[in-house]
Amino acid sequence: MKIKKTALIYCQSQFGLVDGKTAAALVRHSEIYTIVGVIDSCLAGSDAGEVLGEPRSNIPIFANLNDALDRLPETPHCYIYGKAPLEACIASEERLLILEAMGHGMDIINGLHQFFSEDREFADVAAQNNVHIKDVRKSPELKDLHVFTGRISEVNVPVIAILGTDCACGKMTTAVELNKALNHLGIKSVLIATGQTSLMQGAMYGVSIDALISQFVIGEIEHSIMQAFEHENPDIILVEGQSALSHPAFMSSLGILKGSMPDGVILQHPPARKYRCDFPSLLMPTLENEIELIETISNAKVVAITLSHENLLPTEILGIIENYEEQFQLPVTDVLSYGCQKIVQALGANFPRINQKIEQGKPNKRPVLVAR
Repeated sequence: MKIKKTALIYCQSQFGLVDGKTAAALVRHSEIYTIVGVIDSCLAGSDAGEVLGEPRSNIPIFANLNDALDRLPETPHCYIYGKAPLEACIASEERLLILEAMGHGMDIINGLHQFFSEDREFADVAAQNNVHIKDVRKSPELKDLHVFTGRISEVNVPVIAILGTDCACGKMTTAVELNKALNHLGIKSVLIATGQTSLMQGAMYGVSIDALISQFVIGEIEHSIMQAFEHENPDIILVEGQSALSHPAFMSSLGILKGSMPDGVILQHPPARKYRCDFPSLLMPTLENEIELIETISNAKVVAITLSHENLLPTEILGIIENYEEQFQLPVTDVLSYGCQKIVQALGANFPRINQKIEQGKPNKRPVLVAR
């Protein structure tokens, strides 16, 4: 059994907000780290799970690093920079906090485009304190990168892309929850990571595609899928989405569609969101337009819609689910609130081999005859 490292997440002023999505995801799930606390002085004293509107996680939120170290039974192994801002570089005060964490012997886990291991001061202090800096978004060396080959056509199990209508709208959360649900049912599912957070969570295959030279994005997605297909013998492969196909600021979803050549798409949408994340002058697209765009550019059909309940009451999200199901004639759910059953059923309805696995996994309800 793999031993997890303990980790403290820095997310000052952003936990529970859009730019704190990395911290929120790690609080919900990580196969690599045991999260022992979050740093955000605005929420100090709260429980991280409850701040996210979910059951109590017993992960406390601390005011600062000293508060955390005073209250925790031992110094965590790792200090994770848990914010995902649009800007690439950290502020000067945050540099001091990272240096302070290294001074306490904590390894640094960084998901930004600014590579801490290439910072002279950080590298020197890391060496002095015998700690490791891991830049999750750092691209593989040029010799280890791959261009598209077309071998994706050899994959004979369903490949499902979880795309969205915007950034930070729950694509990765849906992908992780669906992956867990499928595996729990005995359907071997492998998740392909395409961003830094899912790599921090422990995805075995994938790369942070927004850190790659564009020439290699499509090839790296294909290569990751081929590696998972050849090494894991899966029943289904899920590919984490990034941004949105219609988003003017990012190209990542197009690369995912091209590199994965999916057999189906699950589309994640935040119904209450009026403007693009981080772009208050850009209106959100409609689901109709995003579906049309996806199905025009690829051969895949949208097989289900999943929702983010941000800024919605439970009664509101239930009403939206009902309306969308009637409008689009597709299964619709919010996986954090209502689980993945509808999505699993949609995959079974569209892919006979998955349906066969689902049926095999159901308990035998026939009465057992006992000899007298």
